[in-house]
This record gives sequence, structure tokens and C-alpha cells, in this order.
Amino acid sequence: MDTATLTGYEKEREKENGGESRSFSSEQDDESEEAEDDEFMYGAGTFTERKIEHYSSLHRMLLVGEGDFSFSLSLARAFTSARNMVATSLDTRQDIINKYSNGIWNVRELEELGCVVLCGVDATKMSEHFFLRTQRFDRIVYNFPHVGFIFPEATACQIKLNKGLVKGFLKNAKVLLRKDHKGEIHVTHKDGYPYEKWDLVKKAEKLGLALLESVPFCKDKYPGYDNKRAHGSLSDAPFRLGDCTTFKFRLVS
Repeated sequence: MDTATLTGYEKEREKENGGESRSFSSEQDDESEEAEDDEFMYGAGTFTERKIEHYSSLHRMLLVGEGDFSFSLSLARAFTSARNMVATSLDTRQDIINKYSNGIWNVRELEELGCVVLCGVDATKMSEHFFLRTQRFDRIVYNFPHVGFIFPEATACQIKLNKGLVKGFLKNAKVLLRKDHKGEIHVTHKDGYPYEKWDLVKKAEKLGLALLESVPFCKDKYPGYDNKRAHGSLSDAPFRLGDCTTFKFRLVS
């Protein structure tokens, strides 16, 4: 495969910005920034709203930790457009090619639908990313956050690592959320032990986020979505979901 065809949006953006990142230092800057975002993401036209589960084509969306990007693509196909979406992964594009049978094709279809796809994005540092730091979102979604199986799933060390990932994500997502108290951060993970030990709701509350609601997650609501292990020799294989919940958070008023 010609890797020259796989250069990321991030490289183009860096070139346009002369390799520099923008920074903002006041509430006025944030308001101006959100107005610019509206123009960038929505454009000047009017659109017919399309919905799938909790999400609308009118939402400015950030998808985090996207594996083979099949969840993002499920939303984009339902919306018939992805121009209001940014989808990210910790993997590089070469990792996506190596790990997932359909990953790079999903990425290409997303980009054709107008999605900004960013690779090599750490969920615990994403608010510092040269592009993301200039954006604000209505919905920020992280499905099944996990650091990988460094230790057995139920051990204290593994739980501590996953708790750190969740905390880092929430801290960064809070920065990237729109400040009108209508934006939401969604985290989906399995129910029961040891996932309940991650203390997701308590961590969110300590960071100034309030639980809006928690609802059952049903994979069948998202046609084409394939949950992937993402780690190890079976990275392209699905993992058993069982009962799962989507937790929705908002900024504390």
C-alpha cells in the first residue's frame, strides 16, 4: 500500500499553521473561538437534522479512542455527513493498517464524508493538541476506555491504570466542552466488577462534572459498529460486551 496516500490531516494543518499552535487566554477569546468553530464546522448553509440514539447531526462531536473507527462511521452514515465530527485514536495510521482489517477503509470513508481524523492523540493530553485546543464540542464520546492488559483485569494495578486513564480523559474533555452547559461528555463501559471500581462518577464530580443520566448501551443501535480488543495479538477481534452503561456528564452549573 502506498503510504504517501495515508498522510494525516494533522500534517496538513501543521503546514498551514507554520507548525505553530494557537492559544487562548480569556473568556472573550473562548467566545470568539466558538463562533469561529460554528463557521468551520457548520458553514453558512442550513441542514436537515438527522439523529441516531443520543446524537444529532447538528452536534459538534469529538470521538475519542476510536479503534477501527467503526463507531464514528456508524454515526457519519446515519447523519449522511461527518463534517461536524472529529474522530481520534491513540494509534498511528500505520498502526490502524496493521491492527484492523477494515480500519483504514473506515478512516478513508469518514474523511470522504468530511470528518477530521486525527491519529496519535492521547486522551489524557488531548486538550493540548494543536488542532483540538482550538475547538469546542457539544458531545465528547469515549467508548470503552482501557489502557490495555498490562496486568490481569481485576488486579489493583490494572484498575489503578484504568482509573488514571478515565480521570485524565475527563479532565481534558472538560476543557474542550462548550461552556453553555448544554455540552455533554459520554463514557461507556461495562457494568459490574471490576469496572465499578473505576469510580467514574466520583471522579467526574471531583472535576466539576455532574452526572446527567446513565443509560444502557446497546451496540445494535449503531449499525456497523464493531467493538475491538485493540490490544495484543487479537486486536481486531471483538470482546464480549455483556451489560454496559453510557454515563452522560455536564459541567456543574
